[in-house]
Amino acid sequence: MSQSIYEKYGGFKAISRIVITFYEMALDSEEIGFHFENIDLPRLIDHQTKFVSSLVGGPASFSDDRIEAVHRHLNISHAHFDEMSALFREALEMHGMAEEDVNLAIDAIEEKRSIIVTRNAA
Repeated sequence: MSQSIYEKYGGFKAISRIVITFYEMALDSEEIGFHFENIDLPRLIDHQTKFVSSLVGGPASFSDDRIEAVHRHLNISHAHFDEMSALFREALEMHGMAEEDVNLAIDAIEEKRSIIVTRNAA
């Protein structure tokens, strides 16, 4: 049985470091930084670490309904999602994840695009 990406790279702690790197870049992004102003970042990082962990074989799981509900009011556009995905790819690469595994992780995130991007967002 093959290891999940979650297990291969060190579990929750490793995913948490990747998520922290992502948010450092996202906060500096002119495209999506505004989404993270006036937000409880430690809480968001914890939730996002659990979410990303679930996408790459970790123990947490989130229903699509729940994911859609927490993003619905954020008016996330496809351009915002693209920027998030690019920054997340960069964070994964910065933490030494192999290209094949980066692609699998990004594909898992991409599968959630339709429930994260707000319908009719600009």
